Amino acid sequence: MLASAPELLSDDQVDAFERDGFVIVEEGFISDRAVEQLRESFDRLFAGDYATGIQPDEVNWKPGRDPEDRTRQICNGWRADDTVAAQVTSERIGRIAAQLMGCGGSRLLQDNCLWKPPGARSLGMHQDGSFADYLVPPEMITCWVALDDTRAQGGTIEYARGSHRWPKVPPDRGSFHAPEDWLAPVHAAAPEGVEPELVPVVVKAGGCSFHHSLTFHGSGPNEASRHRRAIVSHLVAAHTRFHPVNVDQTYSRYRRRNDLSMDESFFPVLWEESGGRSYWLSDLPTLA
Repeated sequence: MLASAPELLSDDQVDAFERDGFVIVEEGFISDRAVEQLRESFDRLFAGDYATGIQPDEVNWKPGRDPEDRTRQICNGWRADDTVAAQVTSERIGRIAAQLMGCGGSRLLQDNCLWKPPGARSLGMHQDGSFADYLVPPEMITCWVALDDTRAQGGTIEYARGSHRWPKVPPDRGSFHAPEDWLAPVHAAAPEGVEPELVPVVVKAGGCSFHHSLTFHGSGPNEASRHRRAIVSHLVAAHTRFHPVNVDQTYSRYRRRNDLSMDESFFPVLWEESGGRSYWLSDLPTLA
């Protein structure tokens, strides 16, 4: 479903999200100036210039190390750049995520900074929830914000409508970066007799989408002449805890010994119905 830029989603929009597994805001979710600020931060991040002095948790593309036809990805760029942090910890994003999850608050699990230059290869179809079994509950809402105008053949994110009602599949990290067939996972997961209905997210820079943790999504090769950048927030309920047994190879490093709670220094609370947010978020810059 398409929507105008909301403070909160309408009941009809929430109903559509529950039906389709996603909702699209075509333009104006963030301002043109905020888009410019984030592009500048991307230039620094992907050049290895970390303003805070802290390296992101995952740097999956570096110039000179990795092929130029790969989609560039950084996970938890917010640790390296306060402008990125200000965006991915937005209170409005947190409120909408809580609304869609039907809970009293939300926190940031991690971010993704994505940069797909012309000619870059695909990102394979997947469910975010496949990688969440180290959490209780193992679910999330994702907010994807475009930093460039998108088009169907330009490597934009695509959703399989209604796939959030399909079973969760096991994680497959090997089919994510530049797979030979980026659509193979969604076709393999589709129930018998179901042909996946793919919906490309075509928005202006500053537009966005929200999707369910079980909604299949991915992006094809960038066949356009323009770069495609996006900034992503993965959000969980504020009451989420670490699983006592299951671990993630990267993010379980933040689990304290004998304590399954999620430290707000690393997983900040963006919004609670009581009005609370993690105290240190007030120190971040305000985006235009």
